[in-house]
Amino acid sequence: MRFRRSIGSAAKAAVLLATLTAAHAFDESKYPGWRGPWQQLAGSQNSAWDPSKPAGAGQQAPLTPEYRAIYEASLKNEAVGGLETDPTRRCVPAGVPRVMMAVLPMEVVITPVATYFMLEEFSTLRRVYTDGRKFPADIEPSYTGTSIGQWQDTTGSGRYDTLLIETRGIKGPHTYDASGIPFHKDGEAVVTEKVYADKANPDILHDEITTTDHALTRPWTVMRSYSRGGQQVMLDWSEYLCTEDVSRVQVGDQIYKLSPDGLLMPVRKGQKAPDLKYFK
Repeated sequence: MRFRRSIGSAAKAAVLLATLTAAHAFDESKYPGWRGPWQQLAGSQNSAWDPSKPAGAGQQAPLTPEYRAIYEASLKNEAVGGLETDPTRRCVPAGVPRVMMAVLPMEVVITPVATYFMLEEFSTLRRVYTDGRKFPADIEPSYTGTSIGQWQDTTGSGRYDTLLIETRGIKGPHTYDASGIPFHKDGEAVVTEKVYADKANPDILHDEITTTDHALTRPWTVMRSYSRGGQQVMLDWSEYLCTEDVSRVQVGDQIYKLSPDGLLMPVRKGQKAPDLKYFK
């Protein structure tokens, strides 16, 4: 179950001020004007990863036979009361790349050494280093991963207009979308992005996202787009809290309900009782 709690704009302003103060020599004129709250262009909380295709099997995700079988088995298991295919329903953060759907507002803060994607969903702060550093030899996995970026001036105007990003070390479990399309369990997925504003409308931002993963037969590229909202959205920014439903109990790969008298109940007709081998 998800909760959103309003927080004061003063606290948010303090975070931004601290970030921008460190960038006192920042020449803002060289970078794109991506200020303002952004949110996914159309779609919903349960949007499909590739917005140009239907959800679920209609995504035609290029999964290997092994991972296609895992995906289909997980859907069947969920249908009969098993563990959900979508980890966010168990309060596991969406992580990269899924959090970049921006189903809730997102801000982009640009500094000389890093660009920050501040997402309301799961109160995610994503940092993309743009100071020329390399990936460390050992990466501590995290839900947002470690991201290295590079600014480009693709038009020769003297002003950056495109941000290229590569992300590694993404922690699981995670899926592409609510249908549960899986990543490989080895945690070696690499996500690259090309972020740029729409040429015809600067209030639309595009993120071309390519995932290379051992669960895929080839790199999978989708386009996620965002529209810029008004300043009121920034003032109404909320803290995103996620609390699991305490009436649900997971035992192994099965979900049971907790009755008012504190006893386990099946969630479907014919569901087997949990294994009691340790209570003999």
